[in-house]
Amino acid sequence: MNEILVLYYSHHGAVRQMAQLIARGIGEVGGVAARLRTVPRVSTVVEATESVVPDSGAPYVELKDLEECIAIAVGSPTRFGNMAAPMKYFWDGTGSLWIKGALSGKPAAVFTSSSSLHGGQETTLTSMMLPLLHHGMLIVGLPYTEPDLLNTTSGGTPYGASHTAGLASDAPITEHERRLCIALGRRLALTAVKLARP
Repeated sequence: MNEILVLYYSHHGAVRQMAQLIARGIGEVGGVAARLRTVPRVSTVVEATESVVPDSGAPYVELKDLEECIAIAVGSPTRFGNMAAPMKYFWDGTGSLWIKGALSGKPAAVFTSSSSLHGGQETTLTSMMLPLLHHGMLIVGLPYTEPDLLNTTSGGTPYGASHTAGLASDAPITEHERRLCIALGRRLALTAVKLARP
């Protein structure tokens, strides 16, 4: 069975929940399954390292995960309108895949969470698209044919799924946000299946 990589970094847990919802959407499409992976934190302290295996959640990603999967969904919380440093650090280390075009032609989608409604969700989503486009990936967004995109008063953009977590980062994912995450996973999977056909 073909797999779709759902790669995320989550600090307070919202992006992890979104990744699980996107994986659910992927699971609604026949012939594909989701492969959940995360990235370790980075530190300014040179001696600081994360354990080889995370304490909870998905395993850490390896470059082979990107090569083996037929599509990728990438998620990160916003950091001043940009992806978080751990996710950026990971993509900075994918030059060996770029040089051989290993990801070229694969579909990709992005998702994010921010503390406030105008906390840089859309610029974070586009910041995550940049390395994907350099790798030759095909970006899949959320069209306005998704009714929740027109009705949401929280997260949700045509660039990808998003969530507004609140200043304490404890606001639950709304029904609109939940359905948009599932829709993004389903749309990515349907696109990947079509592209993978001979």
